[in-house]
Amino acid sequence: MAFAVRTWPRRLVARPWLLGFVPINAATAGFGVVLPLLILITLRGSWAEVAVAATIYNSAVILMSVVWGHLSDRYRHRRTFLVVNFGGYGMLYALLTQIHTVAELYAIYLVIGVLAPAGASASNLLILEKFTEEERPNAFASFQEMSMVGSLVGLLIGYFWTLRDDALLTLLYLLGALALASAVALWFGIREAPRQLTTASVARHPESLFSRIRTFTETRIAVPFFPHRPPVTRDSLRRLRTWAREEMRHELPLVFVAGFLFNLASNLYNISYTPYLYSAGLATASIFLVNLSNNFVQTLVFPLTGGLSRRFGPDRLVQHATYLRAVGYLATAGLTFAVLARNGVYSSNLAIYAVLGGAIAVYTTASSLMLFRGLEGRDAGSLLGVNSALGGGAAVAGAGLAGILAVFGSFRLVFLVSGGALLVSLPIWTAASVAYHRRRHGRPQPTPPAAPSSAPSALGEASAAAKTP
Repeated sequence: MAFAVRTWPRRLVARPWLLGFVPINAATAGFGVVLPLLILITLRGSWAEVAVAATIYNSAVILMSVVWGHLSDRYRHRRTFLVVNFGGYGMLYALLTQIHTVAELYAIYLVIGVLAPAGASASNLLILEKFTEEERPNAFASFQEMSMVGSLVGLLIGYFWTLRDDALLTLLYLLGALALASAVALWFGIREAPRQLTTASVARHPESLFSRIRTFTETRIAVPFFPHRPPVTRDSLRRLRTWAREEMRHELPLVFVAGFLFNLASNLYNISYTPYLYSAGLATASIFLVNLSNNFVQTLVFPLTGGLSRRFGPDRLVQHATYLRAVGYLATAGLTFAVLARNGVYSSNLAIYAVLGGAIAVYTTASSLMLFRGLEGRDAGSLLGVNSALGGGAAVAGAGLAGILAVFGSFRLVFLVSGGALLVSLPIWTAASVAYHRRRHGRPQPTPPAAPSSAPSALGEASAAAKTP
């Protein structure tokens, strides 16, 4: 491969101010577990209401990603955007402690979704502007390390905080304080860079693009990335159809479709997983610990994924990781049977979710490399807009499907559908790899058939046929 992302920094912290991202990642990781439990335990809601909340949030994130990307280009004050995002989280987390109905939670969660993309563009542009070309790979790798360390800290806090009782409301105050701590630390810890870039610059650097589309710790979905505002007009739809016809022999459409199926399955599974654990009788602290196992293994495996991609190639790793995720989803479906659910449900989910954490770390790096190599020499901004629109659509569709299955189906059906969607994506990933190698290296030239003899034997005919592909 011509490029690779650096996933292991030379130093854990490339700059001291990157430590300011640890508290906010701790807050969002903890909140990702608290929110569904808040609906299920405190408000005595249902799995369907958890799915509705996710649908509202995901829809807000998609729409506001375009708006915040435009604002980031027009008003290039990175600290202000980060403070608005993180400080807003802190106040909204605290406000959630005062709610009494699910409808009130929906309204606040909608505002959280509105704020979510504000810091995503600002943080990536801040690193691009504050580090030189040579420093950026290490800087983005360090930024990812801060994200993973913060996630572990947040889940550990949630585990110990709820070990004795389900103190979810008081935990929200602590998570809000962590978010505010990041806002204060970054406001006083950094200065605006003298050189300022636009969101389109993210698409030209594999590390920044990789960081931008990495899974968001709060809900385990990727915040969409739109370098350009996608126009929705008759001409734009016509151009999209023309592009689709022209790209039929390129691997990118296949990568988009396979990624859509993967994101759909992941969102459907993740939205339903915490309600499933709660329905299986796990205590709140145990649910935090199951989530911790996922993040812990992800933290261990992720630094190795860059080297693994260089050694084995991203194509092979994507397929192995997707297959492993599918097996994990189907194994979770197996745990829903009464015979298995009576014994070992906690330890089984702990092991399965840990394996899924390692698989998503490998998949994220490998699929990002497959996407980036398809963008070389092309209009990366527009293509990333298409990819983000599909990813956002998968997030909303996964949440909506979870809501439908919550009413008419079961957890078992959700996990079976999730695993099946991943299995369907496997041949599409294979086709994308074949299309890439054909485009890169060309079709192999067929070997000309052997000259016929005057009296060919049956053995001679078979030999000639064998030489012709």
